[in-house]
Amino acid sequence: MKSSATTMSIGEIAARFGLAAHVLRHWESMGLVTPARLGGRRRYGANDLYRVAVILRAKEAGLGLDEIREMITTSDPAQRRAVLRRRRDELAERIARAQASLDLVECALDCEHDDFTSCRHFQAVVAERGTLTATTASG
Repeated sequence: MKSSATTMSIGEIAARFGLAAHVLRHWESMGLVTPARLGGRRRYGANDLYRVAVILRAKEAGLGLDEIREMITTSDPAQRRAVLRRRRDELAERIARAQASLDLVECALDCEHDDFTSCRHFQAVVAERGTLTATTASG
């Protein structure tokens, strides 16, 4: 059992991560975290801190709680890798779209025209990024 000197209460861990305590209780009910009990109270140790950090990072990456649970609770490495590969592919696609958007914004910032959308250089960048389709160009 973990000693209370090296563990944190639910309030302490909630404050550390900027969470409400009910979020941690919900995660526990879903099987995402399993804090030790000392005198009937939840006690979170170092491994729990990492687990909470992983959950928060996974949520930032767009994983839902069910996906996170599948990823961190499975004992099947192939299943875990499948979840992670799926998310990696989705993130790579999202990053590529965001980079293309950033490129367009930077191009517009560099344009000296009053209406950057009529600038031939900007239009070429839009067309190059595949943002302009045949139906939008003719309509």
